[in-house]
Amino acid sequence: MKKRVLSGIQPTGSVHIGNYLGALKNWVKIQYDYDSIYCIVDLHAITAFQNPGELRAKILELAGILLAIGIDPEHSALVVQSSVPEHAELAWMLTCVTPVGWLERMTQYKAKSEAQESVGDGLLQYPVLMAADILLYQAHVVPVGDDQTQHLELARDIAQRFNSLYGDTFTMPETRLPAVGARIMGLDDPEKKMSKSTAGSGHAIALLDPPDAIRKKLMRATTDSNPAVDFDTMGAGVRNLLTIYQGFTEASTEEVRAKFSGMRYGDLKKQVAEAVVAALEPVQQRYREITADQGYLADVLTQGAERVSIPAKDTVEKAKRAMGLFTRA
Repeated sequence: MKKRVLSGIQPTGSVHIGNYLGALKNWVKIQYDYDSIYCIVDLHAITAFQNPGELRAKILELAGILLAIGIDPEHSALVVQSSVPEHAELAWMLTCVTPVGWLERMTQYKAKSEAQESVGDGLLQYPVLMAADILLYQAHVVPVGDDQTQHLELARDIAQRFNSLYGDTFTMPETRLPAVGARIMGLDDPEKKMSKSTAGSGHAIALLDPPDAIRKKLMRATTDSNPAVDFDTMGAGVRNLLTIYQGFTEASTEEVRAKFSGMRYGDLKKQVAEAVVAALEPVQQRYREITADQGYLADVLTQGAERVSIPAKDTVEKAKRAMGLFTRA
């Protein structure tokens, strides 16, 4: 029997090439190696206020993008988190065994709470919900980036604490993660990771950006003070452009060095832009075809929820029995 893989993404902002090269491309690559569940985590999204109409639209947009890049609904379950109520139910049970101190030490909570005058409880409990997402499906493997490894370790800690208190209930997710893709930085500030939440039209390239917008953003990308590509002294901006090129073309390091060494930055940016446009064109065409039929999208998401409902219900019933809660015969 194949091991189960679980990963998720929030339906906020615009999905960009950093999301794709850093994670989503890998989802497509590994999906047939595992019993795969990919989750649109809308309950996580509402830790900050979301316009209801925009959130609903973003959920469908994200589902369309995931299908367009190659997630196969015949093999992988594509699920909207809130359509499976056991996510929230299990999160409450796990909250009751999680010390507040564990949550207050989370790096992302500390960073985000310091930046806000008032902090909702959802921000503090966010990692417990993430743990519930993982443990609900008894996931063995959870591919996450560096910024989420602390949350995965917390999920393991919570599972271990629950198991020690109530008996063997949850599978321990592996800390050995599948290889993730390239770390893509902001075009305007190559010292910071490309982010869906960062404002500014020159920061990120969205997967649905039209070709002219992609070219315009890349031509404005930050480079360095050198006149041309120098692999011995290049700055972060040039390195980021080359990483983007390599991520989309899968060219080897030797091929990239041979092609771009000594190339002036204007020509470099044009080459990168055309590589990105060429790679995203079929994705965007497939997205238009998929979203032209909203009934198809709804069917995929309904079928995904139905497919995972049995293991989700089984886990919640198991946790209830372990804790002594009432369960229906």
